[in-house]
Amino acid sequence: MKKIIAVAGNAIAPDDSVNFKLAFDTGRAIIDNGYRLQCGGLNGVMRAACMGARSSPKYTEGDIIGLLPSFDPNTANEYVDIIIPTGLDVFRNVIVASASAVIGVGGGAGSLSEMANAWALQRLVVAYRTAEGWSSKLADTRLDTRIRYPDIPEDRVYGADTAEEALEIINKYIDRYDRYHLGITPNN
Repeated sequence: MKKIIAVAGNAIAPDDSVNFKLAFDTGRAIIDNGYRLQCGGLNGVMRAACMGARSSPKYTEGDIIGLLPSFDPNTANEYVDIIIPTGLDVFRNVIVASASAVIGVGGGAGSLSEMANAWALQRLVVAYRTAEGWSSKLADTRLDTRIRYPDIPEDRVYGADTAEEALEIINKYIDRYDRYHLGITPNN
């Protein structure tokens, strides 16, 4: 079974922006490395990542999942294969964050919530230092003092500058980030 990598980022990203290019390259690299792509399914970084995923020679139908905030499937960008209209509005961000790993490409408040939820859900989180938005502020930091994985002393939001570097980090660590959130306890 292919693991799912989520991309979180700006809902508005012009085609000539740094974030659009990073997202496109990331989407392609996700598929090139044998994973599926998951995102919020709308425009901006989400659309760019989906476009990149479709451009991979390893792309197959069903590799691109869009978790829409509304009940309207027509709001998905044209590159999404599997459209899931959640009707959960911003609360769908926690579902996006439950993928095997999350890559932050810039982003505003919604993307910040996805990266923070991924951290709380014990997922692997990678954030671009070179993007405009929250990912550059979170790259190479720990979001809090909890010890999520005692056997991974370098645990943090891993910073990356390129799609190749982001996928190198994911390929190195994805099997080590193997625990799933089982509910809030005093230890997490």
